[in-house]
Amino acid sequence: MSFEIHVSGHVRDVVERELPGLVDSLIASGITAGDADLWGPDAAAEAARRLGWVDAVTVSRPLVPEILALREDLLARGLTRVVLAGMGGSSLAPEVIAQTAGVPLVILDSTDPGQVLAAIDGDAESGGLAQTVLVVASKSGSTVETDSARRAFEAAWSDLGIDPAERIVVVTDPGSPLEESARAAGYRVFTADPNVGGRYSALTAFGLVPSGLAGVDIDELLDEAEATLLEVAIDDPRNPALVLAAAIAGTAANGARRDKLGLVSDGTHIVGLPDWIEQLVAESTGKNGTGILPVVLLPVSPEVEQTPHDVQIVRLVDDAVHFRILEQYPGEVLISGSLGAQFVVWEYATAIAGRMLGINPFDQPDVESAKEAARGLLDARPPARPAAFAADGVEVRVSDPALAASGTLAGVLEALWQRLGDGGYVAVQAYLDRTAVPQLAGIRELIAADTGRPTTFGWGPRFLHSTGQYHKGGPATGVFVQILGSGEIDLEIPGRPFTFGQLIAAQAAGDADVLVAHGRPVITLTLTDPQADVLSLFEAAQ
Repeated sequence: MSFEIHVSGHVRDVVERELPGLVDSLIASGITAGDADLWGPDAAAEAARRLGWVDAVTVSRPLVPEILALREDLLARGLTRVVLAGMGGSSLAPEVIAQTAGVPLVILDSTDPGQVLAAIDGDAESGGLAQTVLVVASKSGSTVETDSARRAFEAAWSDLGIDPAERIVVVTDPGSPLEESARAAGYRVFTADPNVGGRYSALTAFGLVPSGLAGVDIDELLDEAEATLLEVAIDDPRNPALVLAAAIAGTAANGARRDKLGLVSDGTHIVGLPDWIEQLVAESTGKNGTGILPVVLLPVSPEVEQTPHDVQIVRLVDDAVHFRILEQYPGEVLISGSLGAQFVVWEYATAIAGRMLGINPFDQPDVESAKEAARGLLDARPPARPAAFAADGVEVRVSDPALAASGTLAGVLEALWQRLGDGGYVAVQAYLDRTAVPQLAGIRELIAADTGRPTTFGWGPRFLHSTGQYHKGGPATGVFVQILGSGEIDLEIPGRPFTFGQLIAAQAAGDADVLVAHGRPVITLTLTDPQADVLSLFEAAQ
């Protein structure tokens, strides 16, 4: 078998309770047959045009020789550095694929000016702009982050006397505005199956083109996925997708459901997979006041050492040998499999979980609200909200003045933690250059230990295309910490009346406004000097 799953303790009881109904419902074979009615009449129209991922392996096979031929052509021209400009599903899968294969691929999924500049300039090890090819990936063709990155790269190449048409590869849906403009500009274009949503697109052109151009063996990836298709297609209690769906979305005999999904990876054989699972599960299930919140964890995270009552741990292990010591992980789900197999099983399991929760796993009704709020702020350009106070190089803004009553950074955080209920969670959202301050992600561990509650960490604005849906559409149990920079570095966006700095600031402020409108408490911490002020945050969070 290319994928193995083992359960124990309470989760085994849940799985055994749920499996017979899932098998009898014929949902596995129904998904394979493309039955759009599985999720109810309200979801049928959306599902009818979002089930193409079931056939992704077959549809994608003809792309492989085209991608490999283009890679050879690029290498022959000395273009050895690949940058991917894409958000959400357009970048998360390629990042996992490339990292797992040990292949360099620069991911530009930010509007932070420093991160954009770093992606353009390159470095001595990976090569600079003269050795770079840019993959622009966007289903709609209108994603503001991706469009802005393309404009910046075009201008940079033009300044060097290089024709951008020689350097840009576009991946988009057929008929999108991006396809039309890209072909007119002479760019190389790959079109993907339009009947696949972004977060289910790992095995389509969106996952394969940037990965293949970077040097990944994408034929092998498709072989891994294909070897699992029969396992997930049958209505049988041994179907790993049915078992996984039951484990993450099922309820115990008393009706209780663990609605937080703690993802623990050994990080060796597959690198970064929890980040991809996070988007798939959160954006698919977080709506109508329900959902499953993925929490990406380390093996030594507080939520693993003392697992909260509403967290189900799923441990990604490298081989079945680990299952022999299953008793070390009571009540956990242990899974093992190749990357291609993981993609297939998690996609099936997430779609099945959507049916179990009574929601449409293919739409994202609350994602657009933050985009609209950001656009409104860019058009109006209102002055920034005044800070409640500043301390230790950090400006503090709050959604409720009572949160700032202490006048100290530690006091503000403690006041926010007081608003956590028994089933609450903390979401940390860092609108900063993740290549410059990667250590900031460590604050997640401190906050989880301090609060005793599940804590997520997301780099903005990329999480807006991922967990952002859950934050607004899922259960109203989250409290939110935004971390911003002062904006000393900025970069023009050619052809736009705003800069990258203004764009990321509007995205943060717009999301905060939408969260507050949904009744979520938010504090915004602006660092004067991110490199130096991270220490102040760490001290306050302990």
